[in-house]
Amino acid sequence: MNIRLIGNVKTIMSDPEGAHRYFGWPTIARLRNGRIAVGASGYRIEHICPFGKAVIAFSDDEGESYTQPKAVIDTVLDDRDAGLTVFGESGLIVTSFNNTLAFQRENMPQTKECFDYIDSVSAEDESEALGCTFRISHDNGETFGEIFKSRVTSPHGPIVLHDGTIMWIGTVYGENEKIEVHTIDPESGKTTFLSSLDTDGLMLDEPNAIQLPDGKIICHFRIEDENAGIFTLYQAVSDDNGRSWSKPLQIIGDDSGAPAHLFRHSSGILISAFSRRSFPCGIRAVLSSDNGESWSNEFIIYENRDTDDDLGYPSTTELADGSLLTAFYSKDREDLPAVIMQQKWCIE
Repeated sequence: MNIRLIGNVKTIMSDPEGAHRYFGWPTIARLRNGRIAVGASGYRIEHICPFGKAVIAFSDDEGESYTQPKAVIDTVLDDRDAGLTVFGESGLIVTSFNNTLAFQRENMPQTKECFDYIDSVSAEDESEALGCTFRISHDNGETFGEIFKSRVTSPHGPIVLHDGTIMWIGTVYGENEKIEVHTIDPESGKTTFLSSLDTDGLMLDEPNAIQLPDGKIICHFRIEDENAGIFTLYQAVSDDNGRSWSKPLQIIGDDSGAPAHLFRHSSGILISAFSRRSFPCGIRAVLSSDNGESWSNEFIIYENRDTDDDLGYPSTTELADGSLLTAFYSKDREDLPAVIMQQKWCIE
C-alpha cells in the first residue's frame, strides 16, 4: 500500500483578526445529515491559557469551506480537546476537559490579561466547572443540551458500538495513566462504569478506539517518557464489547509519535493517524489491511520542518469520492499561533 496527497494543506479554523487566535486538538467527523463537522479548542492565546473553549465548525462542500467556529463548551476554565461522537439518526456528542486555576496560573502566559481573568474566577465557579465535560445534540449539532460531567476523558471522545452503546474509554481525570471504560446514556447524560484496563505498569494515556465489523474493538494509547526518548503508540484489543482487554503491545517506533485516531475506510483498510513531535515534525499514519493484526510502515500526511513541535492530534474522515480528509493542528510559522489545518489524501 501507498498513499497520495491530494492538493495542498489548508487552514480551516483560525481567527486572524482576533486577539485570541490559537486553535488546537481537533476532531473531524461526518454527521448523519452529510455535513462534515470539526471540533477544536479555540479562541485561545497559547497552548495553555484561561480563555480556551470547545468550538465547532461545519462544511457543506466536502471540506472546501467551513462555517465560523462557534462555542459549544465555554466554562470559566480552559476548555481543551474537542472530541466528536456521531450517534443515532441525528445525534452528536462534543467532549472536552479543563484544568484547575492553580495549574493555569502556573503554566499560562504571564500577562496582566490572564492574571486579571484568573483572579476574577471564584472557587465556587471553579468547582462547578472543573472536570471532563460533554454536551449532547439531537439535531446534528444545531443545538445542545446542558453540560454533563464524565469521570474519563480522551482527545476524540467516545465511540458507538454496533449495538448502539456509546462507549467511552479514557484517562481518569486527575489520575494519570489510569484507564477506565464507561458508557453514556444519550438521553440523560448518565455515565456508567463498565471496566478498567490493566496498564501493566505502562504510562497509557489519551486512548482512541474503533469497533470492527467482526465486533473486535481496537484501542490505541499514547505512551510518553521524555527521559527515555519514548513517544509512541500501544494497542490493546477487546472481544467482548469493552469488558476486558488484551495486554497492550507497542505497534510503532519508540519515537514515532502519538496520540492516535483510528478510522476504517470503506475499503476495509484501518488507519491510525498520529503526530510526530521530533524533527522532522508532522502528521503520519500507519495502515492495516488485516484488522489491526499488523501495521504498515509510516506514511507522511503533513510535514513541518520550520516550526516547533506544537502540532498534532490528527483525525480522519472519508469523503464522498472515497478519498480521505485528515484534520490536525499546527503553526504556519513559529511566531504565529497554532491553527486547525487539513490535508486530503487517498490510499493507493
